[in-house]
Amino acid sequence: MTCASPVTATSSSSSGVITADTPSADGTRMFASGSTFPIAITTSPSGADTLAWSVSDSLGNTVASGSFPAPAGSSTTTLSCTSTLAGYFAISATLAKAGGTVQTAGTRPTGIATFGVLPNVTASVPTPTYAHQEQHRFGMQGFNGWTGMLNALGITSTIDDRELSATESNGPNTWTPTAATTDNGYASGQIMRLVRLDGIPAWDSPTGAFNDSSYLPTDQAGYQTYMSLVGTETEAMRQKYLPAMAKNYYQMTWEPNQFWLDTNANFVQLYKLAYTGLHATDPNAVVMGPTDAFPALTTQRLQTMAPLGLAQYLDGIATHGYYDAGTSPSHPPERLATDPSPANAANALMNQMRGLRQEMQKDYKPGMKLFATETGISYDLGTSYGPNYPTSNVLFAQGAVVARTHIIMLGEGADQTYVFYGADYPAEPGYGTFFDLADPQGAYGATNVSPKPAALAIAAMTRVLDGTTTLGPVNGTPSGVYAYGFQQRGTGIPITALWTHNNAVWSASTGFSQTYSVSYNLSVDAAGTSGTVQVLDWMGNASTVAYSNGVVTLNLTEMPMYVVSKNASVAQSNSTVPLGYLGT
Repeated sequence: MTCASPVTATSSSSSGVITADTPSADGTRMFASGSTFPIAITTSPSGADTLAWSVSDSLGNTVASGSFPAPAGSSTTTLSCTSTLAGYFAISATLAKAGGTVQTAGTRPTGIATFGVLPNVTASVPTPTYAHQEQHRFGMQGFNGWTGMLNALGITSTIDDRELSATESNGPNTWTPTAATTDNGYASGQIMRLVRLDGIPAWDSPTGAFNDSSYLPTDQAGYQTYMSLVGTETEAMRQKYLPAMAKNYYQMTWEPNQFWLDTNANFVQLYKLAYTGLHATDPNAVVMGPTDAFPALTTQRLQTMAPLGLAQYLDGIATHGYYDAGTSPSHPPERLATDPSPANAANALMNQMRGLRQEMQKDYKPGMKLFATETGISYDLGTSYGPNYPTSNVLFAQGAVVARTHIIMLGEGADQTYVFYGADYPAEPGYGTFFDLADPQGAYGATNVSPKPAALAIAAMTRVLDGTTTLGPVNGTPSGVYAYGFQQRGTGIPITALWTHNNAVWSASTGFSQTYSVSYNLSVDAAGTSGTVQVLDWMGNASTVAYSNGVVTLNLTEMPMYVVSKNASVAQSNSTVPLGYLGT
């Protein structure tokens, strides 16, 4: 990263002694590798001063620094910067005489202003090919309609509301399907729709109040008819906007472990009504559910409902990917994986996913698609937004856990996985992958945002793993080493995602280790061969690493890395495909 050519101009700002920003035309505060971007620092010392600035990466390493004169009064100095180093970056600054630091903004703590440089992985990862659009693997909640942001992050799917409670909140027969959209992502065919259907309005609820699919609607025939209208509209929208999608995907219920209060028989009846209505008008309907909060809870519901015939009314399975009472830096998905108690180890995310796939294969239709339609990593329970929180170490840990969690979801057989959430919002601190720069407690739909490390870890992960099929967990890894094999569509190249995790070096009280590492030998080619592989770090920066006798020696850390090799047969034989996963 290089920054030069400072230009100083008088400013009218009086928001603090020091403010910093990297304004971008698209509002993402993320920039293409090698492009020119501004760092604008505003100061307002009472007398002439000198400002020292620096830019640090996600691990706190300084990647650029310098100083410039700061005249008395308010002025803004803009540096012209370029970077071929990808990742998350934080600007810090102080005045030699007046001191001070970068002011807090919204949910972003004092002392930093953040931006990102997006990875360019084309030299290491060829472009995959897709037979149909839903072979893309990443969705997101929180940035619906912000197509530039979704494109930058490598996100290809969002959730579109067609709940009865959303379209006919005041009475029946008041919604007219139009097969039109104001979402430019859908309209341009860049972003796929997952159609959300949970929610019963008060007029159709046995309680006389809105319920989030807690009970059957009172007008069952009308509900089925409504679903047939949704099916008609959805198929028309697919043909009009998204013809590269082979199917239309519908999510019927949302965390029924929280919301469903009716009988099990009525739960199945709800699905029967929707399934019958949707399939009557949409020949490409894929009805999915039950979408409980944890994969294990989804498994339990599927087991309970199987004798009642739920399998007749499901074309695919949806789940949320939470795995613990607090999915947070201190509660990573691997925390229980090495627990000596089998009952505890079963609650590790990878084992919950394996249990879910076993149940899908046992009691439901073989080869069904599995979507994980929401998984987020918050700050630790009991914390809150503030000028001194989160720390850089917490931000690092959140980013590492976000990436690892979604790799596990895909590696254990999810066809698609959805990131939660866009920017910080109230009540549940930290789920955002971006800071909300306007509201100290966050706000839904925030557009004045800047990235956390999680955002750039997502951007790297999508660029490397989108367009792959899952080969599955790598066989024979030692305790504490996690590795998943993938294979790119079209080119057939194998990609392995790897990291290590050790509970002993990973806690809020003692810190989340950025340096803990173990050596691991990965088979990438036939015995007796030598050559090189491409290794990408968790932010998408690539290096060439030599291997010999078919094995590359890697230094694994708590941050995932990606190894791009050439011998597909070795990668295939070195992994175990998740039960029932087809990858079609």
